[in-house]
Amino acid sequence: MSHMPSTPSQPRKDKERRRRGEFPAAPEPLSVPVFDSHTHLDLTIQEAGVPGGEGGEPVEALIGAAAKSGIDRLVQVGVDVPSSRWGAELAARHESVLAAVAIHPNEAPVLSDLDESLRAIEALAAEPRVRGIGETGLDTFRTGEEGRAAQEASFRAHIAIAKRYGKVLIIHDRETHRDVLRVLDEEGAPDSVVMHCFSGDPDFAAECVLRGYHLSFAGTVTFASAGALRAAAEITPAEQIMVETDAPYLTPVPHRGRPNASYLIPLTVRALAEARNEDVDALCAAISANGERVFGPWS
Repeated sequence: MSHMPSTPSQPRKDKERRRRGEFPAAPEPLSVPVFDSHTHLDLTIQEAGVPGGEGGEPVEALIGAAAKSGIDRLVQVGVDVPSSRWGAELAARHESVLAAVAIHPNEAPVLSDLDESLRAIEALAAEPRVRGIGETGLDTFRTGEEGRAAQEASFRAHIAIAKRYGKVLIIHDRETHRDVLRVLDEEGAPDSVVMHCFSGDPDFAAECVLRGYHLSFAGTVTFASAGALRAAAEITPAEQIMVETDAPYLTPVPHRGRPNASYLIPLTVRALAEARNEDVDALCAAISANGERVFGPWS
């Protein structure tokens, strides 16, 4: 595609300045392919470029780099109407990409017409290669208490869309574990829920597992300070675990702070396998099967 979904906001411009720089070298590829359950190809290109500064079409370069590392399928996740449309268009033309569409929790309080944006997201939800509604949820870290009402209203609306169209609900949860569960319990969760970039401890993980949710772990699980997160990964059943990048963010150790992309997932998978005392290939097979079962076939 020749365009990006929208003009970056000032916070994104600030991140872009921090993240401009070389991508890390590719890790040893995985023997058994897995999928990236949550990536932002558009933001990766906007804020960091492509690995190695490769020429040609940037999206194809990112997808190709991922494939060389054993990451054969991607879920491209929207954060607003333009990025959601872009992702739906990409998924429609690329067999290794499925799309998720949504208004990010931090976007909901600043929109001039949230209802209009939600109607646009619902229209996209009907498309066959849009398999997820997300990322949606709650986040008061940046928005603050003044944005809570709009966030919660948006979250509830996304839950309803996911249920009407039979799509996977992809949850953004930053420091709002209890409230996320409260809203899901009150509304009634869709059949499939993915806790994107799971950030809770084993107790929260157990509550999510009990409800049948899938826990998707990002590069944060490799951080030295993430002992509780690794403990949460350890108790997550194999049939409920996923892996993601949230690229271009949350780059795994030893490249923390550098740009992230799907080709770096082997670092996160190997850290997960170590935390779970599990064979890497067996974990990859479980993750791959979970992707097909939850999101459906890519091709």
